[in-house]
Amino acid sequence: MRLLVYSHDAFGLGNIRRMLAICEHLLSEVSDLSILLVSGSPMLQGFRLPQGLDYIKLPCLNRGETGNVAVKYLGTDIDETVKLRSDLILSAVTNFQPDLLLVDKKPYGLKNELTATLNYLQTTLVKTKLVLLLRDILDNPETTIADWQKHGYCEAVEKFYDLVLVVGMPEVFDTVKEYQFPAAIAQKVRFCGYIRRQPGLKSRSRIKQELQVSPQERLILVTPGGGEDGYQLINTYLSGLALLPAHYNLKSLVICGSEMPQEQKKDLYQAAQKYPQVQIKEFTDDLISYIDAADAIVSMAGYNTACEILSLKKRAVIVPRIKPSKEQLIRAQRMAHLGLFKAIHPEHLNPQVLMNEVLSQLNQQQLVPAFDLDMNALPRVTYYISTLLSQTVRKRKFSFLYQEFTPSASLATLVQ
Repeated sequence: MRLLVYSHDAFGLGNIRRMLAICEHLLSEVSDLSILLVSGSPMLQGFRLPQGLDYIKLPCLNRGETGNVAVKYLGTDIDETVKLRSDLILSAVTNFQPDLLLVDKKPYGLKNELTATLNYLQTTLVKTKLVLLLRDILDNPETTIADWQKHGYCEAVEKFYDLVLVVGMPEVFDTVKEYQFPAAIAQKVRFCGYIRRQPGLKSRSRIKQELQVSPQERLILVTPGGGEDGYQLINTYLSGLALLPAHYNLKSLVICGSEMPQEQKKDLYQAAQKYPQVQIKEFTDDLISYIDAADAIVSMAGYNTACEILSLKKRAVIVPRIKPSKEQLIRAQRMAHLGLFKAIHPEHLNPQVLMNEVLSQLNQQQLVPAFDLDMNALPRVTYYISTLLSQTVRKRKFSFLYQEFTPSASLATLVQ
């Protein structure tokens, strides 16, 4: 069985990390599965890839704070680069001949780069199943409804896709109602819950030994995800350390993120030199191990980071991104309202406010969430995809047998 996964990845590490988690679980549960991942992530080569998964790297595009898509590295214009990406995707599908195509977030792909592929599948590779994967929240309803109307996404889902899998819960954010999906789309939607992260590669004791955290010290992990817009969060945290009372025995690990601009990263490394209890890393493909070892987390509200924090039921102070999308803000507000963590609006963020909330989290005796979050997305996504895969393979086998043993086919063989 063959699965092709499309992940456009124009901002941060969220999409690729989510899709890799799904791929790894599928490979662990579905026998004889080969997955080809097509992605524009600049950090794809930095992740450990399991047996059965390989990838094609697309030229990088970037969506900055304005939301406008631009070419990240190549000296080519945007239309030329999108055409190149589109041709690469179509070539991959044509040659790999997948039994199922899993598309992340955008029904037509980034800047409609999947259009040629979708048309090819519908006219030529007609038995291939198509699944659209949506995270819990895309953006605020007004923006998302307008965007889907503008690009004809509902029509695309109705025409091309067999299922829409939402890795979220309607009790947190009802994607169907909030985005006013028509009945034809709503009947294809399956809510799968959130993605529970698997245990990391290192134990808590090993991490604390690696970071030289003594039994008397508390460890704070600060992570802005990919880091492209994480400077303010980290800089505010470092400034807040000067406000801590002397008796607080804390160590801090800051992971800047691979996408943080070099000058900002350099500035933070210099600022951290004033605090001997602070260590800085640029990137890790095993963030979950560090989250597990930490006593409290300071982070943004990306889907993957939130799932990792919630999987381990960690105390956390969340400062969401508010542009170009309101996705993180909505997630932070909804989940904070459910008592899952503490959220600070970026407009209210300053060193004193941040440190007060961090210390408040550390002083809690035990974290008992008031809301029971469903974290079983991976088994459900695997169930839906494996079911569709088996249907496709079975149809192809029956089709092959039918062609092989029909009288006309036998007659043609005899004539030859």
